[in-house]
Formats: sequence, C-alpha cells, structure tokens
Amino acid sequence: MDLKLTNKVAIVLAASKGLGKAVALALSAEGAKVIIGSRDEVELSKTAKAIQKITGNEVIALPVDVSNGDEITNFIEEAADTFGRIDILLNNAGGPPFNKFENFDDVAWQKAFELNLLSFARTSRLVLPYMQKTGSGRIINIISGSVKSVLASSVLSTSMRMGVVGMAKLMADEFGPYNITVNNVAPGLILTDRIKHTLPKDMDPEEAIKEKTKSIPLGRLGKPEELAALVTFLASAQASYISGTTIQVDGGANRSIF
Repeated sequence: MDLKLTNKVAIVLAASKGLGKAVALALSAEGAKVIIGSRDEVELSKTAKAIQKITGNEVIALPVDVSNGDEITNFIEEAADTFGRIDILLNNAGGPPFNKFENFDDVAWQKAFELNLLSFARTSRLVLPYMQKTGSGRIINIISGSVKSVLASSVLSTSMRMGVVGMAKLMADEFGPYNITVNNVAPGLILTDRIKHTLPKDMDPEEAIKEKTKSIPLGRLGKPEELAALVTFLASAQASYISGTTIQVDGGANRSIF
C-alpha cells in the first residue's frame, strides 16, 4: 500500500528514543521528510543519524524542550523554514511521575500541565497556519491507555491526557474545514523505558511484566514499531476520513465496551 507520504514534512516530538523514535523511523521509511525534537541533543543526533542510515532519507534533529514556550516556538519556525511546509505533527512528551494523588503538590501539577497538555495545545496552534496554507494536515497525539481504563498511580498523566482527548475532539471539529485531521493514539503496555514506572515497586521487574501480560489477550507486551504503524497510517492519505478519534494499541487489554 502506498501511503503517499513521500516528501511530506513531519515533526515528531520526544523522538530521541521509545515511541517517538519508532514513529520517526516509520515515517522516514515511507519517504517523509522528518524533523525530530527532544531535550537530549546528543541522543537526538544519534537517532537522526541512525534513522537516516536505515532509510536513506534526510532526518533533521532540532533540540527542544516542549514545555518551554519560547523554545517550541523557535523549533516550529525553524522546522517550517527548513522545508517550507509542515504536513504532519506527532505530539509526544515524556509522562509525569507515578504516585498517589495525596503525594503531588502544586508544582507537580503545574509541571504535568505544561508538559502533557499545554505543550500539545501550543504545538498544534503553532503548526495550524502552515497546514491551513497547504489545505491539509495531520495532528496525532500520543496519550495513554489510562484515558480508557484506570491505571493505578497515574493521576497526573490521566488528568492531562483526558484534557488532550477533549481538546482533540474540539480541534477536529474546528480544523475539519481545512482538511486537517486530529486523532489520539493511546498505548497500553509497550516495551519502552516508560514501562518501568508502571510496575509495582515491591516486585521483580521481570516478574511484574509477566504478571501484567496475563491480562493482555495477546499475551505479550507491544512493540514500539506496532504503535508506529498505526501513527503512520493516521498520517497518510488513506486515513483522510478518520478524525476526532482515540485509538488504543494495547493488545486487547482494555475490557471497556465503549
């Protein structure tokens, strides 16, 4: 299937490792011109070179802290100037810490807001004029399966991700006339560094993972490239009639009907 992503310009955030890196690789493999961002400049540069070596396509690495308004504004402007357009935005950010509600103060809540909700709103607002100019676009948000099913100690993440779900629904409504789609991808247990934070502290990590896979119908953890495949499809021309949705990638773990 030709996803018609050749020469499309894609911004992928939090892309030095994990899910962001997998998405950047998948988009580049489909011929997109990919611009990746994260705070770790050294790791980001390594990732860009690694992807470029695999796909043979140019990958631009621009360090950025998505929770910093000035930095992300400069990042989007530089990204747009590089190729003259922006077609795809993959919003992604490292999750806030896991703990009980009673253990988080105002500072923790503010940091979670800036990283996991405000940053998504800000980047989406900044890319909008470029997508309006070309008359099409894809905004895809990586959130969490916790928006569909309770995940213990994830109060900061769940609260902010739920905000993204509501925001994306309204954005899909407003951006539809510009042929811009907005969707969320909600990963379940995917084999990345982040999974360590979801495990019980009083168990051996390997045993904890085995225990968690018992509740997954497919009987295993997901792979980053499996989530990246969905994101790549949502970024494609074939997904032009999908907007305002939240799609889970969890091996069937969530038992909710709706």
